[in-house]
Amino acid sequence: MNILKERIHDNAFSVVRNENWAKPIYETNGLNLWYGTSHALKNIELAINEKEVTAIIGPSGCGKSTFLKTLNRMVETAADVTISGNVTFKGNNILGKSMPVEILRSKVGMVFQKPNPFPKSIFENVAYGPKVHGIRNKAMLEMIVEESLKKAALWDEVKDRLHKSAYSLSGGQQQRLCIARCLAIDPEVILMDEPTSALDPVSTHKIEELIRSIKNDVTIAIVTHNMQQAARISDRTAFFLNGEIIEDNQTSTIFNNPADTLTDDYVNGRFG
Repeated sequence: MNILKERIHDNAFSVVRNENWAKPIYETNGLNLWYGTSHALKNIELAINEKEVTAIIGPSGCGKSTFLKTLNRMVETAADVTISGNVTFKGNNILGKSMPVEILRSKVGMVFQKPNPFPKSIFENVAYGPKVHGIRNKAMLEMIVEESLKKAALWDEVKDRLHKSAYSLSGGQQQRLCIARCLAIDPEVILMDEPTSALDPVSTHKIEELIRSIKNDVTIAIVTHNMQQAARISDRTAFFLNGEIIEDNQTSTIFNNPADTLTDDYVNGRFG
């Protein structure tokens, strides 16, 4: 998938790091966000490391999805939003005027709670992003579509009906198609906002297997209400409550030896 990378310049994203440490691809410092007068995110300090799965947990209304949408600036589409602090992607402030949102979103894909395939064929859903970025060669597009569907563990199920409507797929297949659509632009990060909450257990298992299979190639941040899911698939976990981060650490620590009693109570189902 290097062809597309050559078309999307990332000179603005170069950064030198110590190879002996986990590499943060995103860092937030003193991040505050208001919807009108409602203070939704409060002094968020969080690093999301490259080639890891970071789970974001917490009860409804605690700021999880707002935080996720801040990472690709989708939150800015809401009315009356005010943001302060810094959010850096590979060392560059994404909230600054020097960071075009189009470039950011070419690096950062997003998968939503409800599958949202385009009203197009399976093939055209996956080929859409590469076409937007200037790829028109048919053989090249076919290669990208096949590779993306294979990475999304969907190729064998759809290879004989690529030109059928995406709406002909099951809910779980549609969600994997949306992930394939993200993968087709060769992103560095995929943000997932409760991607399995509307799916049955079998489809949920397939999505979790998919996350595990691609995490060596792409960084994933996932919002989930499912504590078992967070424990199964993530490397690090951040616990949000009332717009604040109560605790973030290695997932094993969060679930087995949390530092804060609120974290312990939440992951053990005593509230939320």
